[in-house]
Amino acid sequence: MSVPSTTKSTPVEERGDIDIDDLSATSPGENEDNDSDAVLSGGGRAPAAALSEPEPKPGIDGTPVRWYDANRAEPYTRITPFQEQHDTSVEFFYKPITLTALACILIVLAYLAMSQDVLQEGKDKSRLGTYAALLFFLSFSMLQFRDGPFVRPHPAFWRAVLGVNLLYELALVYLLFQDLDTSRSLLSTLLSVELKPLPEKSYAENCALTPQALWDALDIFCVAHALGWFGKAMILRDYWFCWILSIAFELAEYSLAHQLANFKECWWDHWILDVLLCNWAGTWLGMKVCQYFEVKPYSWRGFRQTRGLRSKARRVFSQFSPHDFTSFKWGTASSIKNYFAVVLLLAVFLAAELNPFYLKSLLWLEPEHPVVILRLAFIFLCALPAVRELYQYINDPRRAVRMGQHVWLLLATVLTELLVIFKWGKGQPEFEAPFPKAVKIFWAVGVGLGLVVYPVYQCGDAQAGVPDAAF
Repeated sequence: MSVPSTTKSTPVEERGDIDIDDLSATSPGENEDNDSDAVLSGGGRAPAAALSEPEPKPGIDGTPVRWYDANRAEPYTRITPFQEQHDTSVEFFYKPITLTALACILIVLAYLAMSQDVLQEGKDKSRLGTYAALLFFLSFSMLQFRDGPFVRPHPAFWRAVLGVNLLYELALVYLLFQDLDTSRSLLSTLLSVELKPLPEKSYAENCALTPQALWDALDIFCVAHALGWFGKAMILRDYWFCWILSIAFELAEYSLAHQLANFKECWWDHWILDVLLCNWAGTWLGMKVCQYFEVKPYSWRGFRQTRGLRSKARRVFSQFSPHDFTSFKWGTASSIKNYFAVVLLLAVFLAAELNPFYLKSLLWLEPEHPVVILRLAFIFLCALPAVRELYQYINDPRRAVRMGQHVWLLLATVLTELLVIFKWGKGQPEFEAPFPKAVKIFWAVGVGLGLVVYPVYQCGDAQAGVPDAAF
């Protein structure tokens, strides 16, 4: 069957078409209980009527539309794609190879365990055994975990991301039963470095707003801010959501400055350097990339069907870009369920943003330490499929009858981090300082307005027949 070369953006990312004869007893899409898996993992089969429909023309009457000129309110940006046909030239990577992989893994483990040369080079045999166990677990994850919502660069990559998330969650559960000194000792042994208390650093020493002060405040952390908000825009895919989260994070820094010294910043550092410069630049660039992916023409031709060296190279690079793209319309004011789901997502995002500041302070890790950077990158990779699954769960409850595995595990991870921080923070003088009265009043009023007054007001408008206004 020939695969159309181009089409537009999609409302749902889907996996390749699966022949009904190849479905096993546990395959998603075989019964109604697995409908959510069929949606999120793409295990379902396209209806016969859909396959017989004429091919939609990309753009307007077959004329391509440049992404920066496209009007995303028009229907030509929302053409449902054909289900992906796997590239027959690399079919090996899509066939079940579990037994072959098991044989290869056991050969590697046997060599590592029985080769005297390797054991002599590895001074710490327990560490080598731990690494081997982690490697085996991630191999199992790549081979046996359920697929998530993404298929590029390969579903196995996102299974491995889920495996890393599970390992991190298991490590957090273990640390939850350890005291702070024991955890520092374990981390010091694992990293083979001596951890020392961090000096308190405040950014609110000279708050005079001058060009020189702004120039002196520009450092590598500004680039990190912009990159972080670029990633958040790619995850949330919504301007308003990113702006609300950006402002909420600065308010959280104000509220927690009595606990962490590096939250103490000048007013212009909060609102000019962070919100209006770094956060806005990262969000704007991220949303431009989202808009490009939303309306770009997607080519699903296989490597063999692609002609020319340049086209083949472009096909290889496209394997590391989205197979298709879904714009998020959170519909915050469309229903009470959507509103509280978005508020919950905002709270979890804030917790995920604040947790590393507390963890690195408690464990004596510098901000530029590789463990801190890896944690941020890992959370970004986990959040990409997790938020996509949450969006599906909120907006298609008839088919996504249960929460996806990525969002469930990431939620558990963020909440477990909070539990660890609360436990380790007991007995730490800086963390046991009471909240200022102004902070308590502000958050009491804010939470009351956000969780009580606004929902009641929206419900009253809905009952009165006033159309809901989306964020």
